[in-house]
This record gives sequence, structure tokens and C-alpha cells, in this order.
Amino acid sequence: MGKTFNGSLRRPGILGRKIGMSQIFDENGNMIPVTIVEASPSVVTFKKEQGKDGYDALQLGYGNKREVLFTKPELEHQKKSGNLLFRFLKEFRGFDQTTYNVGDQVSMEIFEENEKINVVGLSKGKGFAGVHKRHGFGGGRKTHGSHFHRAPGSIGACAFPSKVFKGMRMPGHKGVDRVTVVALQIIKMNKEKNYLLIKGAVPGKNNDLVAIIKR
Repeated sequence: MGKTFNGSLRRPGILGRKIGMSQIFDENGNMIPVTIVEASPSVVTFKKEQGKDGYDALQLGYGNKREVLFTKPELEHQKKSGNLLFRFLKEFRGFDQTTYNVGDQVSMEIFEENEKINVVGLSKGKGFAGVHKRHGFGGGRKTHGSHFHRAPGSIGACAFPSKVFKGMRMPGHKGVDRVTVVALQIIKMNKEKNYLLIKGAVPGKNNDLVAIIKR
């Protein structure tokens, strides 16, 4: 697993790893496209409290990482939750702080089959892209004599405002953005092997980190 999304998550949830897409059939023979997510139990590595930190949240750890790749402050922080060293640390708000302590596990049992969920992840990277692919521009006329086809057009006059405004839609790197897909459905849960089958597609490429959160 490589890069991960930034920021805390405002609802309870767990971390998982996207395995890939498949399909299953219901009792009526209808095909359902599903994404397989490995959702091993996450471990509480830190508790944030309203009085001290300004908000309540649980920091969950997921995935393994070699000890030599940590700095000393990171090692001391993670060793408080046990002997495991986690590759990813994410904050989840909305948990009952009195229910969990540092070192406790949070598993997929906080969900139920057929429950609606949101999934957060990083979108696939597409490399450098023009304004058509990146922003959906329509382009110019494709007629004889036209010299304006796939160009972005004017981005600002020279006299006023004499600059390019921030946020102007232009060519550049496409993808690797935090994406939240809402109202997906858990079709099946395998608690023995820690697998979730989620109806539809979730962000990212195979083996990427995803967060499954309650609606």
C-alpha cells in the first residue's frame, strides 16, 4: 500500500485494503458487482479528548511496517498501544470514548450486512492531463480552418486583472485525490477471514487503503 488520504473522518468506521472487484449472484439470479475489501481489525493507538485536544476522536492503526522505517518519536507513540507497528494511522470521530481504550481492537462487527456505508480513498492517478480529460472541457469547433480544438482558451487579460487567478482550471496532474463514495451497501461479511463485499466500486487501485465509515 502506497500513498493515503489526509484528514480525519467525522464518523465511526474501520480501515481496510481494497483487494479488487468481482461479482456475485443473488437468489433470483441477478448479477451484483462487488468490491472485495480486506478489513482486518484496526487497533486504537491514541485517544483524543474534548478537554485536552478540542474534540473527541480515536486514532486507529492498520497495516504493518518495519521498525527501522520509524523515527524515535513515532516508535514511542505507537508502542503505547502494544508491540505492533502500524503503517497507517487515521482519526475517526463519533465513537463512544468510554467504550474503547488504547490497545483495543475495532473490527467489522460495528457494521451489519445490507447496511449503507460511505467509503473514503484516493482516486487512481492518471498522470498529466489536458483540460478535456481533467475538467471535461468541450473544446472548439472541429471545422476547416479552425485553430482552436483542445486548447483551454483565455486564462486572464493582460491589462486587468494582470494575473491568473488561483484555482483556474488548467492542464495538470489528474487523480490521487481524496474521494468519498456515499451510500454503498455491504452485501456480505466474512468475519472469519475479515472480508467485506461492498456493492459497486470504491476509490483507488488494488491494495490501496480505504476507510469504511457509517452514514
